[in-house]
Amino acid sequence: MSGRREEILDAALAIADERGLEAVSMRALAERVGVTPMALYRHVKDKAALLDGMVGRLLSALLPTDGGDGGDVALAGEEPSWDQRLDALAHACRAVTQRHPWAAHLLFSRPAVTPDAVRAVDIIYLALIEAGVPEPEVPRLERLISTFVIGFAASEASGRFTPGALDPRGRRSQLPAGELPGHSRVGRWLDLPVDLTAEFEADLADIRRMVLGAAARGGE
Repeated sequence: MSGRREEILDAALAIADERGLEAVSMRALAERVGVTPMALYRHVKDKAALLDGMVGRLLSALLPTDGGDGGDVALAGEEPSWDQRLDALAHACRAVTQRHPWAAHLLFSRPAVTPDAVRAVDIIYLALIEAGVPEPEVPRLERLISTFVIGFAASEASGRFTPGALDPRGRRSQLPAGELPGHSRVGRWLDLPVDLTAEFEADLADIRRMVLGAAARGGE
């Protein structure tokens, strides 16, 4: 990526941080970097390309910086295992959306098409292959894992995961008995935990078991 394009994408991220993703426009971006809107088109051809570039810039934070296979997974003196690489990518993605709460919606709405974005997906592909998942199943499981991680991050960033007495799941358990029998059965457990990090870790453990299950079925 050229230094100028990198500067432009960083400026777009800054605008989104300050005023929300909807405030990112070619005109606002040109004003931020001190050029005419037409001058931007040498680096990003249109608004769609700008958004795709922003996705790539966000996902670049998940990529290895030291020759490893993903994010912050490098361990002293040893190669990270497939599950360590998946965990590191998941944690890095959650951290990105915590720094940029608007980012989860963008990651959900745009495909991975820039070099950095595609490299992040490739890290997941290689981790699944190393785990023993049959190659025809790898793309499906990547989509499932990515959807979970980004969905969790989006729900957390948007406030959908709001623990405490006003949690809507807890309120649903207070509806008249008999109308929602499933809710009646699990009502006392509906309120979200205070420690969402612990829930995220439990979910990642379930994903690891799912991956191993897919690998075992492939070996039958």
